[in-house]
Amino acid sequence: MTCHTLQATRDVRKVSLWLGHASIQSTKIYFRADPTEKLDALAKMAPPTLQRGRFKAPDKLLAMLQDASHRKNYVE
Repeated sequence: MTCHTLQATRDVRKVSLWLGHASIQSTKIYFRADPTEKLDALAKMAPPTLQRGRFKAPDKLLAMLQDASHRKNYVE
């Protein structure tokens, strides 16, 4: 995203301020970044193993939350 912003604005000072860099020298690293190398690295990464469906809280978690809600000494 930083490289895209730098390409769009053509102003390293804006990107440096946006990133919160103390020096423009820190931002100049992005001039040397090659987008094709980044795409190759992303292509080699494995996608996360996520399963579709709804989250079902474990019984132990539900019991703890139920117990905490009945206590009188909790902070509101």
